[in-house]
Amino acid sequence: MENKKVKWLIYTVLVGLIPILSRIFVWSVTEVGVVSLIMPADFIAFGLILHISNINEIEHLTDDEKSWKTIQNGTSIAFIAFYSVLFSLIMISESIPNLIDMGAIKFCTIGLSVVSFLISFSVFHRISKIAANEVTV
Repeated sequence: MENKKVKWLIYTVLVGLIPILSRIFVWSVTEVGVVSLIMPADFIAFGLILHISNINEIEHLTDDEKSWKTIQNGTSIAFIAFYSVLFSLIMISESIPNLIDMGAIKFCTIGLSVVSFLISFSVFHRISKIAANEVTV
């Protein structure tokens, strides 16, 4: 059971954090102002990775969990749509800098990525329980 969670933590969470961790590293070794410490696009990538992973893992479950699968897939698709809108707003802000409040975008992307992490953790926790039950049966 814990093996599935460890794999999720390493293969999904740590890989998803690569842009954020890379930025922190580069920020720490460069002159002040060269690289921003926090960029919304990094958190968008993290959230997208988590939700795509959720959809992929949920698809491999049996039909016994059909309603739960539908709810989780719908939730992941909704979050992917939110991330897409936020990314579109970032692209618009590149061409019209004062049109979008980037502080609000940064706050939203960080908040959404934390919620995405909690949702993904709950999905993998349930999948781990289901896998453990299948082994004992």
